[in-house]
Amino acid sequence: MAQPWITIEKADTPDGVLELRKRGERDFLILINNRVLMNSSANRSEVELGRLASEAVARGLQPRVLVGGLGMGLTLRAALDALPETATIVVAELNPVIEKWCQGPLAGLTGSAVQDPRVKLVVKDVAAVIADAAERQKDQFDAVIIDLYEGPGSKTDAVHDPFYGSRALERVFRALTPGGVFAVWGEAPDSGFEKRLTSAGFSFGRERPGRGGLRHVVYVARKKG
Repeated sequence: MAQPWITIEKADTPDGVLELRKRGERDFLILINNRVLMNSSANRSEVELGRLASEAVARGLQPRVLVGGLGMGLTLRAALDALPETATIVVAELNPVIEKWCQGPLAGLTGSAVQDPRVKLVVKDVAAVIADAAERQKDQFDAVIIDLYEGPGSKTDAVHDPFYGSRALERVFRALTPGGVFAVWGEAPDSGFEKRLTSAGFSFGRERPGRGGLRHVVYVARKKG
C-alpha cells in the first residue's frame, strides 16, 4: 500500500497557499492552491536544464549565472556540479519560505545546495533582476536559467509576458555577456517562443530529456554576436 502524503508546512503567499508535502523519506511535493508545482521524483528536465546551461559557460574564469526560481534546489544543484569553484550563482526567488524549506526538509535532496558559498539568494522577481542588469549594462550574466512552474506556451503573451515575451527576451539579450546562454524549462515545445528567440538575436537548441512518459522541453539559447 502506498504511503500517504503528509503536509509538513503551509505558507500564505500573494498567489495563494504554498504547501510542502512529504511521503516516505525522499518523496516531496510543492503545491500552490492544491496544484502541484514540483515533484522530487520527476526532476530529469530540471536537472538537465541546470547542467546544460552551466556546462556551456563553465570554462570561463569566473562565470556568473542567474537562476530564476529556487524550487527544490535541483536545478541549482545541477548548476553547481557543472560550474567551477570561482563561479557565482545568483538565485532569484519570490517566496522566502522556499529558501527555508531548501535549508530544512529539502536539504537532503541537494546536499544543501542553497548553502554553497558560491550561491547568493535574493528575494526578488527574476524579471526585475534581469531588467536591472539589462538597464545598467553592469554585472551581466554569462548564463540566465529560467526554471519556473510555467514555461512558454500557446497562452503566452507574445509581447508583454515578463519572461517569454519579445520585450522580455530583448532584456535578457542585454543582460547577457557576449555569447551568453539563456536556458528555459517548458512543458512542451512552443513555436512562437522559438520565433521570438530568433528575432531577439539568439540561436537555440531544444532538448527533450528522458526516453518515455512525460518529456518536458529544455531550451538552451546562445546570444549571437
